[in-house]
Amino acid sequence: MLTVEPATAADAATILGLRHAAEDWLSDRGIDQWVPREVPLATVAAQIEAGEFHVARHHPTGPVVAALRLIGSDPIIWPEQDELACYVHGLVIDRSEAGTGLGAALLEWASEQTRREGRSLLRLDCAETNGALRSYYLNQGFRYVGRREFADGSSWFSVALFEKSTDR
Repeated sequence: MLTVEPATAADAATILGLRHAAEDWLSDRGIDQWVPREVPLATVAAQIEAGEFHVARHHPTGPVVAALRLIGSDPIIWPEQDELACYVHGLVIDRSEAGTGLGAALLEWASEQTRREGRSLLRLDCAETNGALRSYYLNQGFRYVGRREFADGSSWFSVALFEKSTDR
């Protein structure tokens, strides 16, 4: 059984630890997705305070095994806002849970939450160069809907945009 609930301030360090483990795993494999240590604890704490982060446990009193942000708007990545969409960010799972279907379960939970809010689209993005994650999202029922490019000083990067209907 998977329990998903709003994160509390006490979960901030755990969430950041899961992200750091994911960043290291990605970096060790040369996968371009997240810049290691770019997100400070204060940012995670503020996102928790805003009600954006949720944590997952296998048992209500067990350890956090995954986390994600589910937000109602994302003007930086998706500037053409849609009031019928929710957006997933920062999905991380404990590396020991890789391959167990936990990520898929969290995406299904996010779809259900989006539907409960009366919204019909779940959206997310990933680095355009992350072919494995792009394939994963397609296999989870998302469809590729485009890309968005960003410039940061002398460098640039682009993200692949995905969405899926939450209608049954």
